[in-house]
Amino acid sequence: MRVLETEGLFKRYGDRTVLQRITLRVGKGERLALLGPSGCGKTTLLNILGGLDRPDSGSVKLEGEDLSRATPERVAELRRMRIGTIFQFFHLIPHLTALENVMLPLQLLNRKPMEARRRAEDLLLAVGLMDRIFAWPHQLSSGEMQRVAVARALSARPAVLLADEPTGNLDRKSGEAVLGLLQDLTDKEGTALVMVTHSEAATKVCHRVLRLEDGYLVDDALKAQVAGRK
Repeated sequence: MRVLETEGLFKRYGDRTVLQRITLRVGKGERLALLGPSGCGKTTLLNILGGLDRPDSGSVKLEGEDLSRATPERVAELRRMRIGTIFQFFHLIPHLTALENVMLPLQLLNRKPMEARRRAEDLLLAVGLMDRIFAWPHQLSSGEMQRVAVARALSARPAVLLADEPTGNLDRKSGEAVLGLLQDLTDKEGTALVMVTHSEAATKVCHRVLRLEDGYLVDDALKAQVAGRK
């Protein structure tokens, strides 16, 4: 089942073409790593996939619904309900506890308080932070904050999880722990993952690796097959 798909995406900023003819398919529960040098358009593509930006041409479909044609109100609704996001710098709400941060997406969807709390506690248990549920973000380590961010991104059971350099601000041990959690939790939840990263270690938890090169999307496995036949 395709969760996320694009067809012929183009994106330009002035005279510069950032994305060219991007066609992508991501299935349910599939983990995809997106690599490429800084400034090549990885975050731009992630923003388009998540409905934060629109392509100049082409389509983006989430579970068959075209985000590039939806109203801003509908895109915002889909983002709340079906898209989870993890950032490099966590973006936790500083005046909310770990538990409250994870509950927040469910509260925005008007879920019952006890239902939201139960789901948040289950996720914080899964990421190994039940003993820190009442801690404020400033009381948590970087690795702990990112684990809270993972739990928060999954709280509404999104169809797809978009992660922008989720281990980029972590030490090696914490980064490996977060990658392991992403692998385990997306398997358990059946959530698709598209992860922008510079980390080769992150590719090891993914089913596929794609690279952005000069605005085009290149499949590493296909590229290796072609090279092997030469």
